Amino acid sequence: MLSVVKHQLTNTPSLSEVCRSFRQSLANNFAESEVEVAECPDLTQSPWCMSLPGLGGMPRIADVGGVPNLIPLVKVDKQYSLDQVSQQCDMKEGMVIGPSAVASKLVGKNAELVNNVSVSQEPKTRSKYTVITDEDKDTYECREYPHRDFGLLGNLYLSQGLPGNVIHVKASKRTGADNFISCLNKGLATDFPEPVAVGGVFLLTNGKSRQHVMPGFSCTPLLSDEDVENWLHFYEMSGPLTHTSVFVSRDPGLDLRLEHSHCFSSHGDGGHYHGDTTPDTVCYEGYFNVAEWIYRVDAPTESHMIGRD
Repeated sequence: MLSVVKHQLTNTPSLSEVCRSFRQSLANNFAESEVEVAECPDLTQSPWCMSLPGLGGMPRIADVGGVPNLIPLVKVDKQYSLDQVSQQCDMKEGMVIGPSAVASKLVGKNAELVNNVSVSQEPKTRSKYTVITDEDKDTYECREYPHRDFGLLGNLYLSQGLPGNVIHVKASKRTGADNFISCLNKGLATDFPEPVAVGGVFLLTNGKSRQHVMPGFSCTPLLSDEDVENWLHFYEMSGPLTHTSVFVSRDPGLDLRLEHSHCFSSHGDGGHYHGDTTPDTVCYEGYFNVAEWIYRVDAPTESHMIGRD
């Protein structure tokens, strides 16, 4: 069994309170924005393509493994089962979504993964991964991922996948320096003294964004953020791009990754989101829910802050 630390979030703000925070932070970073509490649409439909329709019911996040399993040198034995993780996070039936690395032993390479599965007697798997297909030509491809294991690190949002009220966000014409998720998260850190954890999905509906795709594992130690930047492969990718995202306003002493978002598309693009590159034309739309619990699963015994962007 994996080690698990269960942390209940106290004084969790209501959806309306989080909406107020999002409105202010978006107003400081985008020319146009709308935030409201709304009924979640059917997320199983395009362009969301999630495994269950909603984000409601026992919402929680899990931070599994961590960047120290990848950097400075990879620990390839660190592989995790979504079904086992969901059980250890007290979610016997529901939906698990969020960014991670692939289980490299299953696909033969390192790659970026969007986990998207249901946990039940009739489980569904709708995950996608983006892999560099030719490092010399610097080409990549977004593919179906039929497996229910992932590797090294993952930031997951778990819920019963039920319909219900969520936070609906729209933003366009970025005027500030922060990317869409950092903007929302900084607002939470400013407005609430206790940690606030959020998970959900967002769409870059128009414009382009900077994404990275991990290449093969580094054979030499990556000892700084500069080393990591030089190792990663960066691309400008075009919308529409569907992202799963998990973010936490502050770390309650669990060695958490505070923001992590991965995307996929129907046109072959996908990767790890860093921000948009077309501020004048970019448009975002997202649906989010506030978690009640944080689960820290198999935290590395030795940690660092390198490569957490």
